[in-house]
Amino acid sequence: MVLWWIGNAVLFFVVLPVVIALMNRILAAVERIRAASDDILTHGVELTVELEDVPALLARTDAVVEQVAAGATRYAGSVARLLPAKA
Repeated sequence: MVLWWIGNAVLFFVVLPVVIALMNRILAAVERIRAASDDILTHGVELTVELEDVPALLARTDAVVEQVAAGATRYAGSVARLLPAKA
C-alpha cells in the first residue's frame, strides 16, 4: 500500500507537471500556427484582386519571349557559321 502512495505521489509531482508543460508548449505552437494561417488567409484574399491583370501580362510576356527566341536563333546561326565544323 505504501508503494501505491509513493507511485501516486510521483505521478502527481513529477509526471503531471511535465505533461502540463509539454501541453502548454504544444498549445502555444498551435496558436502561432492558427494566427499565421489566419494572416495568410486574409492577405491571400486581398492578393486575388491583383491577379485580374495576369492574362494581359502573360500575353505581353509571350510576345517578348517570341522576340527573344527569334533573336537567339539568329545569333546561334551566326555563331555556328563562324565556328569550325566538328570532325
